Amino acid sequence: MSNIGVIPYSCFFCSMIEVIIFDFDGTLADTIDVLLSITNRLSVQFGFKSATKEELAQLSNLTSWQILKYSGISIFKFPLLIRRLKAELRSEIPNIKLFPGIKEVLLELKNSGFQLGIITSNSRDNVLASIQNNGLQDTFDFIYSGTTFGKHKVINRWLQQQKIKPEQVVYVGDEIRDIEAARKTLIKVIAVCWGFNSRSALAAHNPDFLIESPQELIEVLTNLNEL
Repeated sequence: MSNIGVIPYSCFFCSMIEVIIFDFDGTLADTIDVLLSITNRLSVQFGFKSATKEELAQLSNLTSWQILKYSGISIFKFPLLIRRLKAELRSEIPNIKLFPGIKEVLLELKNSGFQLGIITSNSRDNVLASIQNNGLQDTFDFIYSGTTFGKHKVINRWLQQQKIKPEQVVYVGDEIRDIEAARKTLIKVIAVCWGFNSRSALAAHNPDFLIESPQELIEVLTNLNEL
């Protein structure tokens, strides 16, 4: 585990962490291979390059905008592609597993009194179906779906509605865009190394914490709330 970033305001540790918001794909659920298969299947119809697993490893060092540019897909077709991707993913839900150790960590965090939520660019229906399949239907206090590049808007709206201070919240995600969304909303971010973006790519964007295994979440959050 690495603490590799510093929040740029003096009240970083003034409030206890009460809410943990998770990304879904690549953070809780291992959907990378399924998403790659669906995306490649749609590549001819939408006019962009397909990718091998080897190329995916190279793409893991890029931001979402860089990947979009690399693929060659029209920016005008991108929203429709995302809708199709979510729709086709629905039939794969029974085959999608959580990353090893995630379920146990979620249950421990819930039992410790944290509020748990999910903010994802996947569809809410897909996420609900997946957590029900994994016996976690009573674990999350909220689930919201946002656009690929609009997570910060969903987080901001939720903070305002619930009247919760940013310093009481931490976001957990596996992509550069998760780090960027957290920064825009002034909440702390824990980047995980078992998802899409590579460790080096995540580290270059200075998350507050960078972890290698789900169990390290317990350690990070315990340390934060003891300071």
